[in-house]
Amino acid sequence: MLKKHPFLQSWITKNMNALLFCILGIVLFSFYVPSLSFEYRSGQWVLLGSMLAASLVLYFYTFQIPPEGSKQSMDSAVYLACLFIFGTSAALGLLFLSSLLFALIERKVSWWKHLTNFSIYAIMICGAGAVFSGLGGQLGQLQNKHLLSYVGALIVYFALNVLCIAIYYYMADRSRIAVMLRGLLQESALVYTCILILSLVLTILIENNGVTGLILFLGISIFLSHLFKKLFDMYLQLQERAIRDQRTGLYNHSYFENLLEHEIRLARSAGTPLSLAMIDIDDFKRFNDHFGHLEGDKLLGLVGAILKEEAKQAGVTASRYGGEEFTLLMPGYTEQEALVFVNRLRKKVNDTPFAGVEILPHACLSFSAGISGYHIDIHDKSMLVLQADQALYDAKKQGKNVAYIYGSSFPLEQEIEIAQDVRDIEQLLNLFLYKDINTFKHSKRVFRYAMDISLLLKLDPHTRKQFVLGALIHDIGKLEIPWEILNKQDKLTPNEWEAVRKHVNWGKEMAITNDKFKELAPYIELHHERFDGTGYPHGYKGAEIPVLCRMLTIIDSFDAMTSERPYQSTKSVREAVMELRRCSGTQFDPELAGLFIEYIEGKSGLGTGGEELPN
Repeated sequence: MLKKHPFLQSWITKNMNALLFCILGIVLFSFYVPSLSFEYRSGQWVLLGSMLAASLVLYFYTFQIPPEGSKQSMDSAVYLACLFIFGTSAALGLLFLSSLLFALIERKVSWWKHLTNFSIYAIMICGAGAVFSGLGGQLGQLQNKHLLSYVGALIVYFALNVLCIAIYYYMADRSRIAVMLRGLLQESALVYTCILILSLVLTILIENNGVTGLILFLGISIFLSHLFKKLFDMYLQLQERAIRDQRTGLYNHSYFENLLEHEIRLARSAGTPLSLAMIDIDDFKRFNDHFGHLEGDKLLGLVGAILKEEAKQAGVTASRYGGEEFTLLMPGYTEQEALVFVNRLRKKVNDTPFAGVEILPHACLSFSAGISGYHIDIHDKSMLVLQADQALYDAKKQGKNVAYIYGSSFPLEQEIEIAQDVRDIEQLLNLFLYKDINTFKHSKRVFRYAMDISLLLKLDPHTRKQFVLGALIHDIGKLEIPWEILNKQDKLTPNEWEAVRKHVNWGKEMAITNDKFKELAPYIELHHERFDGTGYPHGYKGAEIPVLCRMLTIIDSFDAMTSERPYQSTKSVREAVMELRRCSGTQFDPELAGLFIEYIEGKSGLGTGGEELPN
């Protein structure tokens, strides 16, 4: 079976949505049209012709309303007035002729768009007409005693309009439906209210002044349309300023944060790649100190202009993250594709002349970049940013003017760094010597297992460092558990068990407050997730759990089963291996469990009949 491309799937979804509108609109139109009467007086025919002309004129005075891409005109007031005076069938006839003329005038617009627009209007008119008749509304002169029928019809007309727009945008992008509806109701309510009130005004004017009243209404409507157009132009300008960085013209940090969250949701639902690049201008502070902030601002503007131009051509979103840092959000790009793009961009920046850059170490304008890619086990946008930032840090350490992918294998002073980090973590773990020595010893053993497994998995230096440090610090949150619960020999109560479960959340909070240990947070937070999705704290399943967190779960469980503790039964290595096999596919990743079992059997001598517990 051929796999549907996500963009093709999106196109099919949108057009199926339009097809449903068309079918419903045509069915309703066909139901009401047979009852259309042509027995009008000459004055009424003139009036209907004038209303047709008015709807055509108002068509050319459309204006933008939220959400983006949605347009509105005052012609709805004409259709509603026709409904109140001549009935639903007449209003649909007027709509049909108007739509036909619109299609002839706007031939560049696809026929199915004209048909969809006609169908949505037909649905709204039929709904309003049904409510008007159902509430006892009388055609002709507006009557106060039937005011409820007019109000009901207007409410239904507005509600159906909102519903149709909501359904369309829900099919196009489900993740933003709440934002779209909020914007539609908050920013467009005034326009819709005005149109609905004008329909009642037009009804009164036509009944009392005929064509003269219609002409007066047309003048008011054109004026209001122009006014609303100006109003929403101002709204769009303010909205644009709210999301743009004034110095570089790029999107600002707030917009980037919102867009990143949105793109992660899309990548997760559609299964498409997504990459993020963090860019930092090399030695910007030196340039700023030497030439002053004014020249520094010009340099930022130049880099921003280059990023904006290149990003637009490549379908990438460029933002100013802060200071001399920028981001490139690249939906549809794998990490390797992102690296190719960033390196091409870096070369262009290198070759762009700017007065004063000759004082910089590379004698040219340059930047360093870190790239991270979205994977299903990334659940928090901050993790993607953190990984890109770490890759940027590594790029800086390698002499700058270079781009690195997070987790790439490159020579760093890893062994020196890991030794220092181990010492820092052990200082924290020493607190367990006074609170729970078993947790201290357990953490040390899990760390040693992780050291062996990292070599077995042939992890690159950076990933190995994160894995073994994560193993060492994975239970740090237990420092927050009360001593009497941590050392209780009897069965825990539900409240006590809930406190124990929270150690993963407390540990995560402790890690993210220290820049050095931020990347270790997933190992702390997720080492009690289960492969079948029944673990805690989130209930992630399978590949949603980072692969090394899955391995840490196996190591942690194995050591817990084989640890010697007072007043507690201890499994032999053989029994623990049997438990790992039994729980493979449920609690544990079966592939990783098999690898660990092979390792532990070799280490313990089970294959030769021996059995040895780790020290």
